[in-house]
Amino acid sequence: MASVLDSKIDPSGEPILPYASVMSELETQMASAEHDGRTVSLAVIDLDGFGRFNEEHGSEACDAVLLRLANELQTAFSDAGKVVRCGGDAFTVVFRNAEKEDVFLRMETFRQRFVHGAVEPVDGDGVLYPITFSAGVAACPEDGTRLQDVMRKAVDAVYRAKVLGRNRVCLAREEKMVTKTVHYTQGQLAGLQRLAKRMGVSEADLLREGLDDLLRKYNSRAGHKES
Repeated sequence: MASVLDSKIDPSGEPILPYASVMSELETQMASAEHDGRTVSLAVIDLDGFGRFNEEHGSEACDAVLLRLANELQTAFSDAGKVVRCGGDAFTVVFRNAEKEDVFLRMETFRQRFVHGAVEPVDGDGVLYPITFSAGVAACPEDGTRLQDVMRKAVDAVYRAKVLGRNRVCLAREEKMVTKTVHYTQGQLAGLQRLAKRMGVSEADLLREGLDDLLRKYNSRAGHKES
């Protein structure tokens, strides 16, 4: 599909379209994807070592990198998807009707092309600093029918790409659940039960979603220096 998102970011680093509006549209598409026999795929892209790059070269050099990535993503994927900045140094590309494996191949081709570029920091040291990214690809309904589940699996694939050495694209895979015993207050459990009933999801899904939010919150505060 043709993208309606101009992914150029202004000097303040904000996307033209709000992330929330694109995710709201994506949630609607996922709700009907399985019924319509379509696959909705998404790729999450996260720059490697960007916290350290910011410390060494400053915000102007960071803006140059973000602008380059945003514009190259838009050029590469505007024929099939929407590009939106998630915040910080992360972007998401949404494909309304594309199989996960096809998106993986396109993203891998893009990664190989992108890694051959370099950004010259604006501090005048003349050093060309190599810029790479890690990416994770997930799809609805294969990896879940809720946006939160599909996004979580895509982000997990990004983390796996980082652990494997960065500068690579990974596919989402089946999650292995493990048991961890914790204790809650009666009030917390009652509130969780009411929320699960109101949202039409399981209590376990809500707890996993809450843990994901907690991890994102504190990882963001840490500045992703080692990402």
